[in-house]
Amino acid sequence: MSLKAFSDYLLLEKKYSQHTALAYMRDLEMFQEFLKEQHDSVSIINAGYSEIRQWIVEMVNSGISNRTINRKVSSLSSYYKFLQKIQQIEANPLKQHKALKVGKKVLLPFSEGELKQVLEHSIDVDDFESARDQLIIEFFYATGIRRIELVNIKISDVDFSNKQLKVLGKRNKERYIPLMDSLAKSLRRYLDFRDKLPVIEDKNILFLTKKGLKVYEMLVYRIINKYFSKASSKAKCSPHVLRHSFATHLLNEGADLNAVKELLGHTSLAATQVYTHNSIAELKKVYAKSHPRNIR
Repeated sequence: MSLKAFSDYLLLEKKYSQHTALAYMRDLEMFQEFLKEQHDSVSIINAGYSEIRQWIVEMVNSGISNRTINRKVSSLSSYYKFLQKIQQIEANPLKQHKALKVGKKVLLPFSEGELKQVLEHSIDVDDFESARDQLIIEFFYATGIRRIELVNIKISDVDFSNKQLKVLGKRNKERYIPLMDSLAKSLRRYLDFRDKLPVIEDKNILFLTKKGLKVYEMLVYRIINKYFSKASSKAKCSPHVLRHSFATHLLNEGADLNAVKELLGHTSLAATQVYTHNSIAELKKVYAKSHPRNIR
């Protein structure tokens, strides 16, 4: 069974993004290459758990993190489930597999002070690129959207009259996010600069390069890292930390967990609950200062 059939299944039936489907295919091709080198008579479809286990051991010995190994094995398991679905195999050789243990990853958000420093003091908005950069930062913090979602926003997705933004999330699921006045103001300022670009190739896309082309994910990452690495001592200054900050700060201020889930575009509360550890820490501070039995 061709891997292309699986790729088509991910894109057309599961509605995964091109980026996600490519990641699955890279993982499968890596296992296929391992089989070719170590077991030249074995194909993925005929591989058993012993071959898969050898692959896992090789990745561990190569210094690949357990988290990454688990993701690659999960891609392989999804492929075997697909083969079961189309009756190419009877059993998934990974059915009894247990994921490798990984340390709990705690991502610290930017503080409100760090965000204020960047948004109010770090950027002099006097040209197209500075207006765009500030808007990108403000967009992440005001909406909590993912990097790929920001890159794909169209001008038609912005509804000034109803003060809302349409976002196309994972698996092409649409959601609407309120458009606060300060963000709308920054948007209009950016659009004024955008309209004056000498050439605009991607006319329907909101965020552009100075050449009038759609921004790309690595550029967005570099913009965030450029400004926050000066204002923050955190090792990681990325768009995802801004998304994390959005969720954490809302929860710290008492926002409902279900409401934050909808704003983030999560399908389950479990995905949103990873942001609650910071709000619990904040609650402990309030509790320690306010509870009568704890006041000395």
